[in-house]
Amino acid sequence: MLGHHIRESTHSSTLHDFLAIGFRRRRLIVTTFIVIFLTGVLIAFFLPAQYESQMKILVRRERADTMVSPTREPAYELHTSVTGEELESEAELLKSRDLLTKVVVACNLQESSSKSFWTSLWGVESSKEARIGQAALKLGRKLTVEPIKRTDFISVTYKARNPELAAQVLNTLSTLYLDKHLALRRAPGAFEFFNKQAEGYRKNLEKTETELANFSRKEGVVSPPLQKEIRVRRLAEFEAALQEARANVAQTQRRIGTLEAQLASLPSRQTTQVRTSDNPQLMQTMKGTLLELELKRAQLLAKYDPSYRLVQDVESQIATARESIAAAEKAPLRDEITDRDPTYDALRAELAKSKTELAGLEARSAAMTDLVRDYQAQTQRLDRTEIVHQDLVRAAKGQEENYLLYLRKQEEARISDALDRQRISNVVVAEAATVPLEPKSNWLLVVVLAGLLACVASAMLAFAVDYWDPSFRTPEEVKSFLGSPVLAAIPQKR
Repeated sequence: MLGHHIRESTHSSTLHDFLAIGFRRRRLIVTTFIVIFLTGVLIAFFLPAQYESQMKILVRRERADTMVSPTREPAYELHTSVTGEELESEAELLKSRDLLTKVVVACNLQESSSKSFWTSLWGVESSKEARIGQAALKLGRKLTVEPIKRTDFISVTYKARNPELAAQVLNTLSTLYLDKHLALRRAPGAFEFFNKQAEGYRKNLEKTETELANFSRKEGVVSPPLQKEIRVRRLAEFEAALQEARANVAQTQRRIGTLEAQLASLPSRQTTQVRTSDNPQLMQTMKGTLLELELKRAQLLAKYDPSYRLVQDVESQIATARESIAAAEKAPLRDEITDRDPTYDALRAELAKSKTELAGLEARSAAMTDLVRDYQAQTQRLDRTEIVHQDLVRAAKGQEENYLLYLRKQEEARISDALDRQRISNVVVAEAATVPLEPKSNWLLVVVLAGLLACVASAMLAFAVDYWDPSFRTPEEVKSFLGSPVLAAIPQKR
């Protein structure tokens, strides 16, 4: 271990030190390199011939499976290009364990893999399930599945000693892969599910339609919204007529009051002719009496003195007669002729007519009030009827939409099942596997790898041997270990 301790006490190694090790151990390096390289060449020479078969799978979007959704239109995936994740998913599906196991059983690969060198050497016979599992693992290692960059293709290659077997394995893999792809991509039992749902909604639709017909027959309505609209229009017309009748009643009442006030202020008759004249018989009688009194006064004056009592009495009677004649002349006789007033009669006729109209308007207003009240009650009843009717119509419409939706989904599921039965998928085998005509030799790669391995192994072996060598090889090692200068060095005799 002396050399080991010496190298631990030295400074960091340089390129010269590594080259020096190479020169010191050149025999070991050359011998090791030759042995390893020749071994790799022999292995490459005796390797069995491998036939490589290839197929290509195209992943496309020509068939888009519809997704289950409550919308009327079917929902499809919007993107049209195939993503890298989808290609990777299909590649992983190709390498799935159960799929490889089916390929092993279909191609009987477990029989060839069971006859290996170690099985023959130890004489151990494994079970059928173990042989199938080992063959599936071996198939997974020898199978190369990788998406081709910037394309929608997946390349699948397989190597085997038998060219027919290589093509058979890939063709079997493509057939089983397509079956599994279809089984995974479609929902199992979709047609039966949609058929059952459509039948249930059809029965519910028939039940709701029967309830709607019974309700219309029971309530005596065909279309409550239309009837309600008609009733509302008629109600508005009747309400307008009622307001007009009430206004006419108030107007007629005011006209009657005005007419009654006018009639109270007018006389029932009016003077049509007025004549004034004296009373001739009265004047003649009075004048005759005055003449007789004057004659009598004259006779008395002839006999008696004016102061005589009889004379004075006659004078008094004469004065009274003259006053009566003067009064009669001042107040002649007045003769007035009267007749019925036409204004009064017209007002009375108009008043009677207005009262008659008022009675008719009040009767019309009362009838319109009853009619409006009746239409309001009918409208309220139609409101309640319309709510129930709309609920039934809405339920029937919803049942119909659901029935048509599931009927359409049922047809889509039937089409999807038909496409699956015809093996129409968005994954197709673009290039089927063919039997390779020439083996694919890897001897050049084995030789290159053997050369690289020989270089690395010989160099590492030389450094390891030199590292564990306890002898001193240079004066610097002695000086570094002893801490004193070297006076003389004798070279090794070759």
